[in-house]
Amino acid sequence: MSRVLISDKLSPSAVDVFNSHGIDVDIRVGMTAHQLLESIDKYDGLAVRSATNVDTSLLMAGHRLKVVGRAGIGIDNINLTAATKQGILVMNTPFGNSITTAEHTIALLLSLCRQIPKADSSVRQGKWEKAHFMGVEVSGKVLGLVGCGNIGSIVADRAQGLKMKVLVYDPFVTNEQARDLGVEKVDFDDLLTRSDIVSLHVPLTDTTRGMIDASVMDKMRSGVRIINCARGGLIVERDLKSAIRGGQVAGAALDVFENEPPEDPGLLELREVIVTPHLGASTNEAQENVAIQLAKQMSNYLLTGSVTNALNMASLTPEEAPRLAPYMSLVKQLGSFAGQAIEEGVREIVIEYEGAAASLNTKPLTAALLEAILSPSLESVNMVNAPFVAKDRNIEVVEVKRESPCDYNSMVRLTIEAENHTGSFGGTLFGGRPRLTQIDGINIEAELGSYMLFVRNHDKPGFIGSFGGVLGQAGVNIATFHLGRGAVGGEAIALIEVDQPVTEDILQQVTCLPNVVQVKPLSFD
Repeated sequence: MSRVLISDKLSPSAVDVFNSHGIDVDIRVGMTAHQLLESIDKYDGLAVRSATNVDTSLLMAGHRLKVVGRAGIGIDNINLTAATKQGILVMNTPFGNSITTAEHTIALLLSLCRQIPKADSSVRQGKWEKAHFMGVEVSGKVLGLVGCGNIGSIVADRAQGLKMKVLVYDPFVTNEQARDLGVEKVDFDDLLTRSDIVSLHVPLTDTTRGMIDASVMDKMRSGVRIINCARGGLIVERDLKSAIRGGQVAGAALDVFENEPPEDPGLLELREVIVTPHLGASTNEAQENVAIQLAKQMSNYLLTGSVTNALNMASLTPEEAPRLAPYMSLVKQLGSFAGQAIEEGVREIVIEYEGAAASLNTKPLTAALLEAILSPSLESVNMVNAPFVAKDRNIEVVEVKRESPCDYNSMVRLTIEAENHTGSFGGTLFGGRPRLTQIDGINIEAELGSYMLFVRNHDKPGFIGSFGGVLGQAGVNIATFHLGRGAVGGEAIALIEVDQPVTEDILQQVTCLPNVVQVKPLSFD
């Protein structure tokens, strides 16, 4: 039975979902780093929010760990690179709190424009300073959204309901998508100079870190207001403080900070700044949604291998899994054959999907194929880290799709450039079962059994008889025998399925037979 640890506070609904899938759950909120490190190797999955620090040492200690799930969007507390190296899937829940965070953005926007927090505080102090809290209408104002993904697009919709003009800077939004959203797609500088209010909706990456600094704020319209409900670190806080004091920025509403709680008292003392303690996802509905969504995703991965919202592996939905299952078997056998047959360093792997196979979600297939190629020579390789391992070893991976008809209804071809030669392999499905169809340009049709012998030989009379004699004298039963050759008298290949592993002594006898070039024992799950 799979076992999951919940180390941060999640809705009880998550436990119900795990249990309904037959997964054992331990809830241990508030553990120290040392306690977590000592217990993590008992679990197949780890479910967290933002409190647990999933660092390299924790990931390396999780010998059983297959998946880390984050209930929410940000993964600042998870070392994604280390998880990938360890072959541990990392998934988040990017949609469960989208509405909640977008609504919080709108709430801060209105509070900022109408000075609601300051007015509230004044009245509670027994004052009635009506003239001190002159606000501005949002109707007719220009809202600039930096990023227009799940949350940004909802903010755009709500803002248009307030009769605002919405500009969007997002390289990944097409002109057609912008038209459908009713927004104007602009470049970054255009957004800065035209917007009355700028709201951030991008992840924190090396590219976006500190993207709103003094030079950027200088380009903004004088009196601009800035909102950040995305990630701390997008804004250079000391530059924002200076811009507010200098009058370039009229105010800011911040739900996230570079350090949380924020460490700069000067920023918090500014009356023009509204702050909230990272409340973007803090509604009952959002907490329930992300907990349920995460538990379902982790359960599906642990039980069926389906992948949703993964950050270090291609997604494979529960609906796609049955359709891809026979192709998964095919690429695993094809890759395993190639990985066992090639006995030297690999430089390039070219994977060609032809016919019906080209229309599939091939990213999981490629990951599975790379795992199968690399596993015979490397330890602890799986679908999660296989692409990373290939890249780390300077192996170039090329994926090609051809939907045009081929020799079979669908086919997967694999070409591997090694240090001293290039090998090619092809396979297809017959009746839903994997079938090897080509090795180094020589046609052959063979199903792969648990124990196989791969033999290269010169096409001369007597080989089959002498080969069969060696196995017969050794008491090795032949289950299937498949032959192929290039030209008459040229190179030939044989794939032989046997009932048990072949000993080194028998392999040596076969190697010494006349006209034998190579003998390689193979095994397949």
